[in-house]
Amino acid sequence: ETGTLVNALIAHCGESLSGIGGVRRPGIVHRLDKDTSGLLVVAKTDAAHKGLSEQFAAHGRDGRLERVYLAVVWGAPERKRGTIDAPIGRHGITREKMSVARRPDAREAVTHYEVERSFGTPPVASLIRCRLETGRTHQIRVHMAHLGHPLLGDETYGKGFKSSIHKLPERAQAALKALGRQALHAAVLGFEHPVTGEAMHFESEPPAELSALLDTLRPS
Repeated sequence: ETGTLVNALIAHCGESLSGIGGVRRPGIVHRLDKDTSGLLVVAKTDAAHKGLSEQFAAHGRDGRLERVYLAVVWGAPERKRGTIDAPIGRHGITREKMSVARRPDAREAVTHYEVERSFGTPPVASLIRCRLETGRTHQIRVHMAHLGHPLLGDETYGKGFKSSIHKLPERAQAALKALGRQALHAAVLGFEHPVTGEAMHFESEPPAELSALLDTLRPS
């Protein structure tokens, strides 16, 4: 299959990638949701892969891992900052979806959020900074929807807000359509180098199409 991350990695790195993930996921230590942009760490050796995987398994509780995402959500949370501590499991009916659940199979999920900026009066949308304490599938998308503020462009967890698109400025409506995905970007990734122990810190600006959406939401 062409146009995939795996093919790009093989083209760039050749055979110098960790083999722990097998041929389908060479060197890939963690995942981003489909259609989420931003930072991803890839291991070139098995030793590095194991060391990084341990940090991701600890979810930053030992102070070594940092993951921060930028999300554009509908409306504005009542509290400017807070913590969503709500377990996540498979949706009871639609197995491709996740949901906040109190079932025994649900797993602990904790997201810390802070409102960076709200747009409109009353707010039609907000830019949220989310820091993950755990790393569950679709965690930010599920947690923000649970809070009542799903991500713009999220066809899975924000369908109930499709009718709200008319509340956006016309330019923002066009920008959201051009984005064509959930407005979520992995902006900060920090970890301890698995060999040297050095603290590594990386930041990624939102891609052009997400920046364009934010520009259209800001008052001119």
